[in-house]
Amino acid sequence: FLLSKEICDPAIGGEIIMCPLCDRDCEYWRLNTTCESSQYSHLFDNVATLFFAIFMGIWVTLFLEFWKRRQARLKYEWDLVDFEEEQQQLQLRPEYEAKCTQKKKNPITQEMEPYLPLTSQAVRFCVSGATVLFWVSLIIASMIAVIVYRLAVYAAFASLMENTQSLQPISGLLTPQLATSVTASCLNFIIIMILNFFYERIAIWITDMEIPRTHMEYENRLTMKMFLFQFVNYYSSCFYVAFFKGKFVGYPGAYTYMFNRWRNEECDPAGCLIELTTQLTIVMAGKQIWGNIQEAIVPWICNWWGRRKARNNPENLYSRWEQDHDLQIFGPLGLFYEYLEMVIQFGFITLFVASFPLAPLLALMNNILEIRVDSWKLTTQYRRPVAAKAHSIGVWQEILNAMAILSVVTNAFIVAFTSDMIPRLVYYYAYSENEDSPMSGYINNSLSVFLISDFPERNKPKENPENFVICRYRDYRYPPDHERKYLHSMQFWHILAAKLAFIIIMEHVVFLVKFFVAWMIPDVPADVKAKIKREKYLTQKILHEYELEKLKERLCQGDKGATEKEFIATEGRMELSRAM
Repeated sequence: FLLSKEICDPAIGGEIIMCPLCDRDCEYWRLNTTCESSQYSHLFDNVATLFFAIFMGIWVTLFLEFWKRRQARLKYEWDLVDFEEEQQQLQLRPEYEAKCTQKKKNPITQEMEPYLPLTSQAVRFCVSGATVLFWVSLIIASMIAVIVYRLAVYAAFASLMENTQSLQPISGLLTPQLATSVTASCLNFIIIMILNFFYERIAIWITDMEIPRTHMEYENRLTMKMFLFQFVNYYSSCFYVAFFKGKFVGYPGAYTYMFNRWRNEECDPAGCLIELTTQLTIVMAGKQIWGNIQEAIVPWICNWWGRRKARNNPENLYSRWEQDHDLQIFGPLGLFYEYLEMVIQFGFITLFVASFPLAPLLALMNNILEIRVDSWKLTTQYRRPVAAKAHSIGVWQEILNAMAILSVVTNAFIVAFTSDMIPRLVYYYAYSENEDSPMSGYINNSLSVFLISDFPERNKPKENPENFVICRYRDYRYPPDHERKYLHSMQFWHILAAKLAFIIIMEHVVFLVKFFVAWMIPDVPADVKAKIKREKYLTQKILHEYELEKLKERLCQGDKGATEKEFIATEGRMELSRAM
């Protein structure tokens, strides 16, 4: 906490005058005004978070590998080892048979079956792809709108907090940056929920329009559409804060602007990590609360509304089975939404865990509650679901594997580019001049100097009551009296090289450990594998004994030559089954 102490120290942070965070309307401000937010930021922005991110990268692999083992055990216990979903895949959907009028011979069944012409498939896929692309573009547009909101309201929050006396006691905690981040996160969450509501119906409609051939194809296509949309919808704002905010700001006098009007956002002097934590907390917690409301309260209200007629009717006129029939329908996509919810939550606790180490704890608390909510919902608010066989979780397994690999990359980039860990380490080992306290002076070193007289009229604040001569900004650039005025200093390039080297080393180390762990842990437990082989052996033995009895009967009837050959072949098959 030495760095936050420097920020909070009136003799250090109180003497550092920072450049305005918006054009014209914002004033110069002292660094120690961000004291509380910097203290909170350093709770997560430390070396322990790095090791936790590496641990989570390995934990994800362990989780998926042990899930495969659990899946194999469940498959054996429920007698689904020899269950072939290919048999289900061959069964055509009734909608496919009804909508496809042309027929051709199936090479497998050798029967005439309806089929969809290639030209019709191409047209439907083009319309489907264009629709998905449009909705993904709509998400990106809404995210840009939220960014514009952040840029537009920051100046309003800054002037409001400066001029409102009632907000002065909490001005240290509720900074304009934090107020903008919280309100933008809430607005973003509302937009996410609205887009989800409409896209769920659009995704089902365009999947129906494609007319998938089998139930398996239908579920896989719908899964990929829904997951792609939800991935972009939930994570796009987090990716913006983690990897883009504060990276393309420019410097005083040469700021970069969005649409040549709104100045790009800067990170807090303590870094952007606290804002990413705020974004993740609001979106993740809001999603969990809203999901439980949708799963529990909405069905209960619908059933309560439907049971009104039972209050005025005796039991013999509105029987128990009629009341059960009037409950909510679980539907064929009931489990689909449960899987989708868990996979999105899996993404929150893996993709951004380096910025919010408490995410796994929130997920655990939610899942403990969710188990009870789901059990109450299924037993009291819904009709009994129709059971269906499945030997695995299907395409969801591949999605989880892909997210596990992506999580290593995102966490490496968060530690390198969003947190301040690498700049601090570079300063500690290469630029520190105090051997007794190597990190002292880091804050002053991480802030560049700008000459206020160099401000163009567009950026210059309206007032400078204390007649400041210089102001500081977050970057590594040469001072105004240097021959390479305001260009990036050598320290900037040293830090950038260290960040890239860290990403390469961390990714390779974690991937190496992940693949080694995956190779070490077999997908099927040894006892389950032995039981499966034992059952196959017993099956072969029974068949062998049955064939021997038949052969003996034929021997007794006098067909000796052919029977000896069959006996030798049967013995060979028995030896092969023992070897297997």
